[in-house]
Amino acid sequence: MHHPARLAERPPSASRAAPMGRHATRRTLLLALIAGAAACSGPAAAQTLPTDAEARALAGLHAAAWRGDLARIRTLLQSGADADARDAQGRTPLHLATHARQRAAVRLLLQKGAQPGLLDAERYDAVTIAAVADDTGTLADLLAGGARADLVTSRYDGTALIAAAHLGHDGVVRQLIAAGAPLDHVNNLHWTAAIEAVVLGDGGPRHQHTLAALVEAGADLRLADRQGRTPLQLAQARGYTGMVALLSEPRRP
Repeated sequence: MHHPARLAERPPSASRAAPMGRHATRRTLLLALIAGAAACSGPAAAQTLPTDAEARALAGLHAAAWRGDLARIRTLLQSGADADARDAQGRTPLHLATHARQRAAVRLLLQKGAQPGLLDAERYDAVTIAAVADDTGTLADLLAGGARADLVTSRYDGTALIAAAHLGHDGVVRQLIAAGAPLDHVNNLHWTAAIEAVVLGDGGPRHQHTLAALVEAGADLRLADRQGRTPLQLAQARGYTGMVALLSEPRRP
């Protein structure tokens, strides 16, 4: 996920010169924050769109998918082109059409037999790509075309739901929940979607709506991180009062 490193949490004075007696402490804190942001940037941190040079170098079905050239896609497939061919980054035409938000190309590729569950070299499927991009339209097309919302993706062994919760993509989160995404999947950071909405969110409206969707759907709020902290405890520690209120409300029977 191309997500800004969360260095906004560092003290405002961290960028100014510190007195000698506290210099080492401030420097240590800043390095720790940077390392934490890099390590915890979440499941979408590694998603790589083609560079301009790579896009210009695309050929065949990959180029047609990227550009949304439906006539060319049909011609190539009729001529025997592999709908699931891979580029140098392991991306299929469907991956590229999803990255480029070429919805008609996505629908056509699915109709012609492209497999929506394939992972690229960074272990992302088309659903996770659309989820990270907050692209509810393309995601709807993928799900309607047979894509699954429950695949384990990314080097974090996460899901599209966890990636979307991280980013506060509340509309995407609701789509994925409706499509059967696992609410309580635990990734290899030992975080669920609810935990990521708190620890990698900003406590603002979209992350609150994300958390509310997870709570309403029945996410298990007892699941804790490696330090034994639940979403409620994590929200309390961050001073996210809106999230604390959501997590403190009794569940309806």
